[in-house]
Amino acid sequence: MAADTEGRFDEPGRPALGEEALAVASALSKRSLAPAILANAVQAFEFSALLIIGAVLRHLVGSGLNTAGWLGWTAIVLAPLLTVMAAHSGGSYLIAALRDGVGALGRLLAVWTGVILLLAAMAFLLDLGSSGAPRWLLLFYVSGLALLLAERSILAHLVARWMRQGRFDRRAVIVGGGDEAEALIATLADESPDIRVCGVFDDRGSPRSPERSEGPPKLGTVAELVTFARIAEIDLLIVSLPQSAEGRLLEVLRALWVLPVDIRLSALGARLRFRPRAYSFIGSIPFLDLADRPISGWSAVAKRSFDLAVAVVALILLSPLMLATALAVRLDSPGPILFRQKRYGFNNEVISVLKFRSMYHHLSDPAAKVAVSRGDPRVTRVGRFIRRTSIDELPQLFNVLAGTLSIVGPRPHAVNAHTAQRLWDEVVDGYFARHRVKPGITGWAQINGWRGEIDSPEKIQRRVEFDLEYIERWSVLFDLYIVAMTPLRLLQGENAY
Repeated sequence: MAADTEGRFDEPGRPALGEEALAVASALSKRSLAPAILANAVQAFEFSALLIIGAVLRHLVGSGLNTAGWLGWTAIVLAPLLTVMAAHSGGSYLIAALRDGVGALGRLLAVWTGVILLLAAMAFLLDLGSSGAPRWLLLFYVSGLALLLAERSILAHLVARWMRQGRFDRRAVIVGGGDEAEALIATLADESPDIRVCGVFDDRGSPRSPERSEGPPKLGTVAELVTFARIAEIDLLIVSLPQSAEGRLLEVLRALWVLPVDIRLSALGARLRFRPRAYSFIGSIPFLDLADRPISGWSAVAKRSFDLAVAVVALILLSPLMLATALAVRLDSPGPILFRQKRYGFNNEVISVLKFRSMYHHLSDPAAKVAVSRGDPRVTRVGRFIRRTSIDELPQLFNVLAGTLSIVGPRPHAVNAHTAQRLWDEVVDGYFARHRVKPGITGWAQINGWRGEIDSPEKIQRRVEFDLEYIERWSVLFDLYIVAMTPLRLLQGENAY
């Protein structure tokens, strides 16, 4: 398990993790769950399910609360809305409440009962009902009661299991050991039980940073932390170094900013204090925000929804072109239609990317040891056309559906990609920071002319600059703009051989 987990991340130049660090990272390799997203998803489900039940029953029973119809539909919407709002105000969507299969469920059912009684009283006092209203309300109440009872019972079982597995913990690592780190860990344990400190990483040795102390173990150096954080799906890096150690802080940040995590500098024992608004707080502990994880929370949900919608539509519209391309590849030269290549994905994980085969099968280069150049004899006749027009990239829409690629993002580069006998991470300082988001089929660099052959250090430098700019500027509208501009840029066909 450990060896396989570590093998998914292939970053040159990183030291191997020690046995203890690798064991801890492997045990944490399941992705954590965001409590806020789960709570919002439960609210959306309960509102939608109750709304559908009300609409179906109105259709089956008849006119509902009013023969004219509009008041009946108002009640169908109002009952779920009031229930969810009241339950939210009462804390019924907190993780502790979702885990509570008795107390919180009882409060939720009481809220649902109160809402239905309120609607019944309004219908009676305002004389809004019809002959079918009492029967509709009773069926609506009983059906909603059964739904909430079943849903919350199942959810309580799932949430309890996820909590035992630590799936709701915010996984943190302390950078820097010694007395400052011990005080920070103790305060976090007292005030923020949802923060799970998985270990301490520090380049300093004893006595300033002892190998073993109370609490989480010291697992390695800052260089080893990068590999650990990738495997363990770490959410938060807390730097516990004196703010006066400016040179050391810059060195640590330069090593860690390639990770898709929040990075915070602890000000727990700092003598230099800024205005309160300059800090973020976990419990009572002040932090300076050094870096934020890009495209997280609901932004990640929005981007994934965008990817799925665009990928499905594109596959439907482009299926004739893809079938024709598959036939042309098959007839042009012997060998498989599709070609798989190992490339870097999100968080530096090695993924397998699909393409239409554009080279002669016996001359294919899955490791990308030799870059394709103008007039390359390895490229087939069909291959030249589909590479110039990027049609060879269309099978990557299946990678998007599988979740390993995005529609828009930094292009995934081959693991061994290099220029002038140097790997690209050796050419560009901070190269792996482009992997803080999921790679894409198209990207900001590509529509700005940086696509195709990379035969000089400047070309990969410029690509990375545009990739990092995309990460900072991301929005759904920005993705839409890049998707809309991509066909126009493809018509130019420059640098693609």
